[in-house]
Amino acid sequence: MAREQPPTAASDHARTGVHVAYAQDAFERWVLFLDTLRERADNMIAHEQQGMPPLLDFDYELLLDARTFERPANYALLRITRVGDDCWDDCVDAAKPPVIVIDPRAGHGPGIGGFKRDSEVGMAMHEGHPVYFVIFFPEPVPGQTLADVHYALRNFVSEVARRHPDTAPVLYGNCQAGWAATLLAADCDGLTGPIVLNGSPLSYWSGEAASSPMRMMGALTGGSWAAHMVSDLGDGRFDGAWLAQNFESLQPEKAIWDKYANLFAHADTERGRFLEFERWWNGYYTLSREEILGITQNLFIGNRLEQGEMQLDKHCTIDLRRIANPIIVFASKGDNITPPEQAMGWIAKLYPDTDALKAAGQRIVYMTHDHVGHLGIFVSGSVA
Repeated sequence: MAREQPPTAASDHARTGVHVAYAQDAFERWVLFLDTLRERADNMIAHEQQGMPPLLDFDYELLLDARTFERPANYALLRITRVGDDCWDDCVDAAKPPVIVIDPRAGHGPGIGGFKRDSEVGMAMHEGHPVYFVIFFPEPVPGQTLADVHYALRNFVSEVARRHPDTAPVLYGNCQAGWAATLLAADCDGLTGPIVLNGSPLSYWSGEAASSPMRMMGALTGGSWAAHMVSDLGDGRFDGAWLAQNFESLQPEKAIWDKYANLFAHADTERGRFLEFERWWNGYYTLSREEILGITQNLFIGNRLEQGEMQLDKHCTIDLRRIANPIIVFASKGDNITPPEQAMGWIAKLYPDTDALKAAGQRIVYMTHDHVGHLGIFVSGSVA
């Protein structure tokens, strides 16, 4: 057996050097980490001072402001005019169908469908489609209802159709904007043109207990009383930060630890991506009391959309069987906010077999991803 050699001055010096290098590296990472958090706070304050405009990586012009409509709502229609150095005339083929991207009203501000070049807006413009984007403003019109928003969106689609009379618009609905798009196609007037649903919940009671925790929230919290209380505390407005907190509570280990541990471990390379995403994640918009109660009671708790019992107003009840538009659905098994069962469960409920689908003259195409998360469906370059 070899006898262990006593430590030498050289080995002690080497060991000390490793410790010093480790401490220096940890200190430098800590400084970079804290400076990134400082810049995140500065960006958030600056964004709020600017009125929280949409975080689009594209130039645009305002076409319609629904706050001026007969039934006002805090929505607006934009036309994308420039991608980098290319303007509308350079990269748009007027013969191709226009694309309308509707961003979700889920607590954050608009922009998730176009805050990166590899996004829905960027991909559509790259293919030569005219692109329009639906945004909303931080504060709702007092007393604004889902019906008010619905008719504003219908006016937007009609305006785009007027500008492109030879081809029907393609509607992209992200997350909660997906059910808003289906309402447009399923109401008593209906729309033409394909509908693209990206991580959009339509079957709110579907899913597995182990992988679909969001569907249990309404039951565990006792229904819509929480939305009532928060709206009362907000003087008739519901702060979107509460919705963001709901999303984070689904994976608290990621929200509290993983996100920041990853930033610290890659402090020299992760800064840009972290700040880009946090600019959108930390911009909280409000909903009216009427909107949030309409969403929770009709959709998440009542599941009335799938059942054909959602009454838009006294003149029209929504029936998904009325949709004749082609539908394209994107979902992911890694999405714990809108799992595939909630994104596609309604199809089997409405059309029990292929014969029923054919008899209805409907065409539905869907694609599932194995692991990408909810937001990755909208903004992941590899998924795109």
